Order: sequence, then C-alpha cells, then structure tokens
Amino acid sequence: MSDGALALPDAAATEALGRALAPLLREGDVVALFGDLGVGKTSLARGALAALGLAEEAPSPTFAIVQPYAPPEVALPVAHVDLYRLDAPEEAAELGLDDLLEDGALLIEWPERMGGGLWPHALRLTLAPDGAGGRRLTWHAPAAWEGRWPPPPLPHPQPALAPRPR
Repeated sequence: MSDGALALPDAAATEALGRALAPLLREGDVVALFGDLGVGKTSLARGALAALGLAEEAPSPTFAIVQPYAPPEVALPVAHVDLYRLDAPEEAAELGLDDLLEDGALLIEWPERMGGGLWPHALRLTLAPDGAGGRRLTWHAPAAWEGRWPPPPLPHPQPALAPRPR
C-alpha cells in the first residue's frame, strides 16, 4: 500500500492527472474520487475518459448517476459514476456496479455515499482546495495498485500529511 500527495495548480493539471491514470486502468479496477463540490473530480474523470479515446467531453453523470462507455468509443469499458444524489448506501447496490466491473473499470465520484460498500481494492483519490486557487491530491493505493500508482510522470510525490489537530 502507498499513500502520498501532490499539488495540482489548476484544472488543466487535474485533467492531465486523469490522462496519466487512463493507461493504468484494467478490468475490475475502481477509482474512488473523494472531495467537495467543485474540486475537480469530474475534471480528473474527463481526463481519463479522453485518454481512453472518448472524442467528446464527458458529461457529468450527476443526473444519470451511471454513464457507461464501451469500445469502440473507449479502449476499455468504463463507467463514470456520480453517487451525489443517493440518499442511502443501499441505493448504490441497486446500480449494478459489480456487473460493470466484470469487464471494465469504474470511476466513482462521491464514493462515501456507498457507506462501507466501497471495494477494498479501490484506488482512493481525494481532491481538496489548496488555498492558492489550486488543488491538493492525496491518495491511498492498495496492493492491487502496487507498481501502477502513482504514475511515473508525477513530479516528486510528497508523503501524505498527518491531519492537523483542531
């Protein structure tokens, strides 16, 4: 397992990180995108989808909840999922996400809405404002991501910071 952090100065850097993530994705992968509204979860997912071959800009799946993409539209079947509108973790079970994982990957925004139902092999990426107009990405990469995350082009990943006392 690895944990780390990275500064993302703007939306373009966030999308570029998504592009770096795309070639690392395999069938059965889950990428959990945590963070408040407007921190770049959709930008990161759009970068990944573009790098997988999606020609148009991916819409936010906020209202559709699950937006699946399949070849030849993209190189790997992937579903972009936004759980923001779910009221209870049980609703996530009704979406058939396990079925989508059988031959593809999941990019999940608002995974905390699943309660304890998030897969243990999920790559957990958390985006937060950095106070200077950019974002700070922190990650938790389980053993399933060993040797794949962080991607090589990331400049000097920093160790994850301990939470500040309140």
